[in-house]
Amino acid sequence: MSLPRMVEARQVFDQPTLEDYRKKIRQELAKKGLKERIGKGQSIAVTAGSRGIANIAGILATVVEEVRKTGGEPFIVPAMGSHGGSTPEGQVDVLCSLGVTEEAVGAPIRSSMEVDPVGTLDGGVTVYLDRLALRADGILVVGRVKPHTDFKGEIESGLLKMLAIGLGKQKGAEMIHWHKYNGYHRIMPEAGRLIAEKTNVVMGLAVLENARHETAMVKALLPGEFMEEEKGLLETAKELLPRIPFMDVDVLIVEEIGKNISGVGMDTNVTGRFWMPGESDLRAPRVGKIVVLDLSEETHGNAIGIGLADLTTARAAARIDHQQTYVNCLTQGSGETGKIPPFLPSDRDAIATAIRICGPVDPAGARVVRIKNTQELGRIWISESLAREVQGSPELSGRVRLLGEPREMQFDVLGTLAR
Repeated sequence: MSLPRMVEARQVFDQPTLEDYRKKIRQELAKKGLKERIGKGQSIAVTAGSRGIANIAGILATVVEEVRKTGGEPFIVPAMGSHGGSTPEGQVDVLCSLGVTEEAVGAPIRSSMEVDPVGTLDGGVTVYLDRLALRADGILVVGRVKPHTDFKGEIESGLLKMLAIGLGKQKGAEMIHWHKYNGYHRIMPEAGRLIAEKTNVVMGLAVLENARHETAMVKALLPGEFMEEEKGLLETAKELLPRIPFMDVDVLIVEEIGKNISGVGMDTNVTGRFWMPGESDLRAPRVGKIVVLDLSEETHGNAIGIGLADLTTARAAARIDHQQTYVNCLTQGSGETGKIPPFLPSDRDAIATAIRICGPVDPAGARVVRIKNTQELGRIWISESLAREVQGSPELSGRVRLLGEPREMQFDVLGTLAR
């Protein structure tokens, strides 16, 4: 079977970049009165999540430095629900893979899966919080505000989620995910607000990224501001989110998925493949078939999201850590995201099969997009038919620059796609 020829392309993202994020962090924390909110010798838990946030080690190191200037004693606490196999050691390993080490941030990392109840919501739902963070004199929550991969609402991924699910550890995350739609839309933001306003949270630092996966904005918030401020920040984050420039795609080739890339391995806002019934994003593309070629190194075998693909490779399947994957997807409340799709012997077999089963489409004219992952969409490959569409559309040609002529997909002797 002949495959469509592909053209390398670059998306043009005219978006803000924060050149000196360290300086801006210092200004934001000072503006909100960090010095007045931390006493000399007080222990301060600074949160670190499992996402591949740009400059995360530098961001945390700057926060640690500013806490020390107030006389506080900062330490890093993993805030990542059930990730890392739901073990303290596994969560530290996740941080290390992201460059977050004690040496890099200048503070000790203390990890535990123990939680304590901190309150009850309407309906009898108990809210839990990491015991180490709760027993500290204060919590400074650092997190990226972005569209969530599972649901759409006024509050999605951000500081409130870091508190309710991240610091809720496996027990808190499982409780919220167990409630499905109500858990995401009502319980998660209410639990986050309860923690922010009723426990020892001293401040939050919200981080936003642009479509180039660069730090675009940082904003310090007081606990009582989390709920309302996050709503506006989320709308900004949605505008900054990188997207595939075509609404209709026959086959999407994803070179790698992983927890460092997205909470569900590959961002559903990019792929349009939501697992929760009734959830959708009108700005997401309509994709016929998704092919996942591999897992990222940083995901440590956690293949959550592989179940949202239609096909994968034997290479990817062999790298799956089933324990980590199942703990994560079952805590999430869905076995679907951890299901293993049919896996083919090679990249070429998987791509060719996806085109063959995507419908009555001429392979040479198939609308195919190839991306490294759902976080890095600056450079992409598009099939010849899509390249012609770009050339014929002033609107598309202003956002997508073709970098060469159509060429055959390149594979090695084992059928592995050239990167």
